[in-house]
Amino acid sequence: MTNPSDLIDFDSLLTLEERTLRDSVRSFVDTEIKPNIADWFEKAVFPLEIVPELAKLGLLGMHIDGYGCAGRTAVEYGLAGAELEAGDSGLRTFVSVQGSLAMSAIHKHGSEEQKQEWLPAMAKGEAIGCFGLTEPSAGSDPGNMATFAHRDGSDWVLNGTKRWIGLASVAQVAIIWAQSDKGVRGFVVPTSTPGFTATPISPKLSMRASIQCDVELTNVRLPHSAMLPETLGLGGPFSCLNEARYGIMWGAMGAARDSFEAALDYSAGRMQFGKPLAGYQLSQQKLVNMALEINKGFLLALHLGRKKDAGTLQPDQISVGKLNNCREAIEICREARAMLGGNGITLDYSPMRHANNLESVRTYEGTDEVHTLILGRKLTGIPAFR
Repeated sequence: MTNPSDLIDFDSLLTLEERTLRDSVRSFVDTEIKPNIADWFEKAVFPLEIVPELAKLGLLGMHIDGYGCAGRTAVEYGLAGAELEAGDSGLRTFVSVQGSLAMSAIHKHGSEEQKQEWLPAMAKGEAIGCFGLTEPSAGSDPGNMATFAHRDGSDWVLNGTKRWIGLASVAQVAIIWAQSDKGVRGFVVPTSTPGFTATPISPKLSMRASIQCDVELTNVRLPHSAMLPETLGLGGPFSCLNEARYGIMWGAMGAARDSFEAALDYSAGRMQFGKPLAGYQLSQQKLVNMALEINKGFLLALHLGRKKDAGTLQPDQISVGKLNNCREAIEICREARAMLGGNGITLDYSPMRHANNLESVRTYEGTDEVHTLILGRKLTGIPAFR
């Protein structure tokens, strides 16, 4: 069985094109990622050499139309994200930062000149992007960001600090969000601009095969043409965050499925008291509970993906998917790790690595608490953020 966790014939809900894309990404992950990921994770290395391969598969900005992008559907993007995260969260995060955040910001809010300059190169993997919103003291509350952009003649000058900015030290372009006299503005900042400094954050216990950075902006001078002209206020960055949050609901289930498969395979071969672990009632209960949540998580992601493709998906519905699937995925990975016993703490097996990564995934693009309050507001009509 290609997917032993599939108890409901999930594939019957997918088109041939969707299954074909998913299978091509799964093959890439199985042959190029899984044999190497333990080493990359242990050495805290993001494998830049795979970026051209991701581009060849059409995964960079894959949901964007035109500009050399693949123009795939939301469901296809989600399926690809699940397969990438079955390899490692850091790899799906790369595709998310590149496509859902940096490229999406330019595509949604940029000028035609900005789109032509950056999107084709980013789709080919020839330019890497990052997205600078979070700050040391402004994570869940970006409205209190301290980074400021002031006018100096026809130029903009940016000063401030960003934190947890994925890919910033290897990026060629950064989308930086800053306060201005008229509200939050976005800027397309070549990372070679004087005053832009990115420093990788280390050591980390999570997302080790990925890059997150502190970014310092010291009198970064930009022409007026660097400003994203089609957005003013927090709606701009939030529209990009919603793209990333959507991908997370799929990706988290990919990590969960891979952890389940590791536990299933291990329990079938691990002999205890004369029979395999899989033959004991407690083991089967754990495996069944994991599989049920994986099936439900993928059904939820598919339903919301179909709504996204139909143009009817609402932001609070994205919170349903992000909150539920991250929360269930991390529990599945932890349970799978426990089934592996002491062997489960080694990098020979994936569940603990996935669980560690998901500590980051459930935190970024809105913590569990933030999404809970978004849904609480939806249910009661009362905002409880403050």
